[in-house]
Amino acid sequence: MKESASPRWGHAQVDRRFAVRAGLWSLAGLSTAELTSLRAANPPVQKTGETVLPFGQAKSAIYIFLSGGLGQHDSFDPKPAAPDKIRGEFKPIATRSPGVSIVEHLPKLAACSPLWSLIRSLTHKSNDHSASHHMMLTLRSDLPAGFQGNKPQPGDHPCIAALAGSLVPRRNNLPPAIVLPEKLVHNSGRVLPGQFAGTMGPRREPWFLEASPFSALRYGAFPGYDFDHQDRTPKDAMRVFRAPSLDLPHELANGRVESRLGLRQELEHQVALIDSVGPQWEGSRQLAASLLTKPKVRKALDVTSDTEQERYGKNAFGWSLLMARRMVELGIPLVHVNLGNNETWDTHGNAFPHLKDKLYPPFDLAVSTLLQDLNERGLLQETLVFIAGEFGRTPRISLLPEHYKLPGRDHWGAAQTVLLAGGGVSGGKVFGATDKDGAYPKENPVGPDDLAATLYHALGIAQQAMWNDSLDRPHRVYHGSPIAGI
Repeated sequence: MKESASPRWGHAQVDRRFAVRAGLWSLAGLSTAELTSLRAANPPVQKTGETVLPFGQAKSAIYIFLSGGLGQHDSFDPKPAAPDKIRGEFKPIATRSPGVSIVEHLPKLAACSPLWSLIRSLTHKSNDHSASHHMMLTLRSDLPAGFQGNKPQPGDHPCIAALAGSLVPRRNNLPPAIVLPEKLVHNSGRVLPGQFAGTMGPRREPWFLEASPFSALRYGAFPGYDFDHQDRTPKDAMRVFRAPSLDLPHELANGRVESRLGLRQELEHQVALIDSVGPQWEGSRQLAASLLTKPKVRKALDVTSDTEQERYGKNAFGWSLLMARRMVELGIPLVHVNLGNNETWDTHGNAFPHLKDKLYPPFDLAVSTLLQDLNERGLLQETLVFIAGEFGRTPRISLLPEHYKLPGRDHWGAAQTVLLAGGGVSGGKVFGATDKDGAYPKENPVGPDDLAATLYHALGIAQQAMWNDSLDRPHRVYHGSPIAGI
């Protein structure tokens, strides 16, 4: 919509970019005159002579996160000319995009390559799980003062679900950002930092749709594709994916949402709970009530009994991405999907059989179906989809015989490949490159901050935008530059 030519009573008609800026007033303290200047100050950003994604083309974004770290050699950056100890066991196959090859066990993604592009040069300086999770969940390359890898801190940087969710206007009275199908919890029970609102304060927490109970030793896309990295015998029961209940923010729930009942009972229980909270949580109460009570939302959450599950895969990966698509269709601006619980993609050992037999079949089917579905429904150009983990894997294959029967690769923050699609991304392209061993970027290195800037730019968040923390101190949104050439 365009702005109305003359003022009139009733609801003003404004374009989406103006709505984004208006949503920033309370965060940045902008006056009307300053807002007018801000709107005029967003020409296409250029880098290396190329224009980046169209500003504000994306209405929504889906961040598919591969906790544990996907190896670049064994996925989207194969090195067939490298020695055996670097090349790995998988062969490259051609995609439908000239000159772009990926590994042989991703044939469905290869077939729809005109819909996606690759960044083969994402880099940061950490090889530690916790620090790298914080970097890639917040898309900030620096760690906050007082960072602790063993638990989230109030001083952590806000995750992108909290930050982008706060800056992009809500639609249809639904939450601005949702995380599904589970929080990231280490097999020791330690909650990973970086996935919460941090310094933005508890009222900005993203909404977690919990569909998958914690399991210490079961990874992957259950049922059918679950596994344990070290082939240990799990002591817990089989994991079950269910139509999720909504985890209210901790301060709102006040510790009272403890039982996991049937879907209908759980919804009724939580609706009663949110009705009982005080006026200081009125905004959260309204959002929760809207999310929990709308028939369309309930239907969108019930993915395990729907005929569409056949196309996505009747497993945790397929159900999660089907739910993500439906959340976008409902009008939720940012959906964060943890495709596998913590360390699912942490292939220190037994890497090649686990990737080939357990991880890639459900991943390849679910992601390719999501992209094609969004495209066929006319949603892909207004939905930015991107896939990353906390880091890549080491160039050299290694074996840890005390833990694993077969070899794998260790942590490697210096290089990973990110897949992007939609939201103005030109399909079939490769941006950046690693050296002959896949160890370090040799062309166009980009950091987590640049990936964040690309997301914010595509969602129409101005480069001058600010956000205020829980103490009302202003902070910049952008810490990098939107990536050109995609």
